[in-house]
Amino acid sequence: MLRWSGYAVGVRLPVRYNDWVLHDATSKHWRARYVLQRSLGIVPLCAVWLLLPGSIWLRLSLVLMAALVAYFYSCAYMEESIEHRLGRQGFPPHTGRRIRAEAAEAANAEATARYVARYRTPSEG
Repeated sequence: MLRWSGYAVGVRLPVRYNDWVLHDATSKHWRARYVLQRSLGIVPLCAVWLLLPGSIWLRLSLVLMAALVAYFYSCAYMEESIEHRLGRQGFPPHTGRRIRAEAAEAANAEATARYVARYRTPSEG
């Protein structure tokens, strides 16, 4: 858990974890994993802001605005951040993009083949 927490906030993992890091950055749910990892830094700050003096609606408004801005910028630069993380682990530039594009291409080819098999069969006649 400690190693994952460090990884989530940007610590480079040992080389023996490179396969896991590559999977984390290119798997089907890489975006959800990324948002979860960014939450590790955002949620504690929001909890501290809730403890500030003032009315509850003001504190909740502050937390909501801060969280929205933090998630917006985290998600806006998601792909660049993942590529930077892979580069820090020693992977060549654009490795994640290439692997995700290859996976999307394979999935699209499979979906196209299913469509053709189902709807484009020659009619008997």
